[in-house]
Amino acid sequence: MARKKKTEEAVKRPDNPNVMGLRAEVLEQPITETLEVNFMPYAMSVIMSRAIPEIDGFKPSHRKLLYTMYKMGLLSGGRTKSANIVGQTMRLNPHGDAAIYETMVRLSRGYEALLHPFVDSKGNFGKAYSRDMAYAASRYTEAKLDGFCQELFRDIDNDTVDFVDNYDSTMKEPSLLPTTFPNVLVSANNGIAVGMASNICGFNLREVCAAAVARIKNPKCDLREILLAPDFPSGGELIYNYDEITNIYETGRGSVKVRGRWRYVKDGNLIEIYEIPYSTTTEVIIDKVSELIKAGKIKEISDMRDETDLSGLKLTIDLKRGADPDKLMAKLMKMTTLQDSFACNFNILIGGNPKVMGVGEILEEWTAWRTDCVRRRLYYQLGKKKDKLHLLLGLQKILLDIDKAIRIIRETELESEVVPNLMIGFGIDQIQAEYIAEIRLRNINREYILKRTQETADLEKEIGELEDTMNSPRKVKALIVKELEDVAKKYGKDRRTAIIYGDELEYEEEREEIPDYPVTLFATKEGYLKKITPQSLRMSGEQKLKEGDSMVMTVETVNSAEILVFSDRYQVYKARLSEFDDGKASLLGDYLPTKLGFDEGESVAGVCLPGDYSGFLLFAFENGKIAKVALSAYDTKSNRRRLTGAYSDKSPLKSILCCPEDLDVAAYSTDGRALVLHTALLAMKTTRSTIGVAALTLRKKSLLDRLIPLSETRIGNAARYRSKSLPAAGAILKESDQEEQQLAMDL
Repeated sequence: MARKKKTEEAVKRPDNPNVMGLRAEVLEQPITETLEVNFMPYAMSVIMSRAIPEIDGFKPSHRKLLYTMYKMGLLSGGRTKSANIVGQTMRLNPHGDAAIYETMVRLSRGYEALLHPFVDSKGNFGKAYSRDMAYAASRYTEAKLDGFCQELFRDIDNDTVDFVDNYDSTMKEPSLLPTTFPNVLVSANNGIAVGMASNICGFNLREVCAAAVARIKNPKCDLREILLAPDFPSGGELIYNYDEITNIYETGRGSVKVRGRWRYVKDGNLIEIYEIPYSTTTEVIIDKVSELIKAGKIKEISDMRDETDLSGLKLTIDLKRGADPDKLMAKLMKMTTLQDSFACNFNILIGGNPKVMGVGEILEEWTAWRTDCVRRRLYYQLGKKKDKLHLLLGLQKILLDIDKAIRIIRETELESEVVPNLMIGFGIDQIQAEYIAEIRLRNINREYILKRTQETADLEKEIGELEDTMNSPRKVKALIVKELEDVAKKYGKDRRTAIIYGDELEYEEEREEIPDYPVTLFATKEGYLKKITPQSLRMSGEQKLKEGDSMVMTVETVNSAEILVFSDRYQVYKARLSEFDDGKASLLGDYLPTKLGFDEGESVAGVCLPGDYSGFLLFAFENGKIAKVALSAYDTKSNRRRLTGAYSDKSPLKSILCCPEDLDVAAYSTDGRALVLHTALLAMKTTRSTIGVAALTLRKKSLLDRLIPLSETRIGNAARYRSKSLPAAGAILKESDQEEQQLAMDL
């Protein structure tokens, strides 16, 4: 679709030539031009300058804030008002004060969103684990840089990184911060750009440094043995999955499961939850538990409240008498965000290009970038030492005749000729002459000059070592390794998120307890189902049915039993009777297509109670074939509600029978014939979509009408309708053997 642009042009009005009017002209702009001129610059700006972190682990907003605080002297000085920091940051960040302060809050120690916070905060900065605990305004809080930030700015003044103009070109700012460790893997970060996103989980600092060292020494090392798993500031327990961790480490995508930690307080019969997953909040958990209690799905809780205080997070659950805390928490882990997944998407800007990388590739990119930083630092230091050596060599020359230097300066009439005369007198260059000319009068003595010139040998040695290091990749890597080991030793902490394995989660696999009691099940031809308790059934009258509907199944069972509902579109829906409300005879019951979420226009073809899935199902098709399918074919390990391909679609289905064991059945045709056969004659199949075997031989224009257990028919002499082999045509029904009404659930 093209965008239209209106332009105005002055023209003479036809009704009055002396009066000028305006004529509007509409110009069309191709959508491709709109995308290229308007949308693409915006998308690139969001990707490169806002949402996606770079190899130093920071977004531009983080970097601008931290560098501003560094230039304010807040790394070694005392705290200052947050409002002051926000105001100063606006010189680099053109966003409003609210956005800048929100960035600062997330980086603060008080907010608890990072394993190693960068801002040492004082005051109310809110909490990452609370949705409603708001942070105080910037005029009430104070902050400074945490001591940990020394590793972010180390050697930043030694030309280790590039500096660029700020948005109005009034000052310079670093394009990256020269972090001495892989901060991109230590500090959790997430962002949503245009057409892409990034979601990076944090890892333990010690493990990250050890992994970086191991990768430098051996690029083929197994990172899973060193970098165990993600580590979250909120703690909790990470459920270790080898395949998922491998996938994340290799591709940069995947998810990990994290759950909260709790303890049972026997004195008081209550549960205290003191750590929750990083991806949720206390309010979300409480709201979901309240919803489950109202829905009657959790009955063991009498009260739940948030008792978070200065000592940390705490959610308290009061239990009812006799409640099992382990089973309750297993339910809550399954039904609330007390167990949640963290989706990883390691999308990072490398040289201005977004790239999704695994952990190993990230460490390689960081090592390459850090190597460049170290080389730049060495080159800068080498240049400084060479400059100083150059000056000292000039100073050494005047040591031979200090009086001559004084005489040259004293006898020079013009000040501008002092430096040229020194250059001529001692054979030195202008820089050396300028340095000598600036020496104070009190320092023109032999002792001072000897001390300065004694540094020459040391400088020459240091310069030689620096050049040797710069020309040796091995020594550069050794410097990086030394820095990583120092950071891990000085700032390393123990893991906050514990790692647990599948064999430690036995109680999680326990199925939810379902109240079990006897019920009577009623199913109708139109697809209505009633579940009535014996007490209610004794007090009931006649069963209420929809006009034109009829009862096709009445069976006594229990509330915990499973039910299979087949549809006319070759699908089967699985459910438990406990999912249906107890009904009454005076009600129509649950309409199965609505209750089970049938597709539009889909209707019920048959209902079966599979029990322990030890029997079989008989499918009678219009073409005279009967399929005998083992019930075990419908027993799935996963709790899937719907299975497609429930039976063959080669011929229209007429009847479904659920049989726990072999029995005699009667097949009726539309031309008034019947065939009695024993189901043992039919071969059992485990494939649900089997077309079956030919059972009833049909005459021209005749079809199979229905299949019914012999015990439910009016046939008196079954031998009349039997045949020695299949298929068979059966015999014409006697009037006394004909059915008064259809008993099976037919289509």
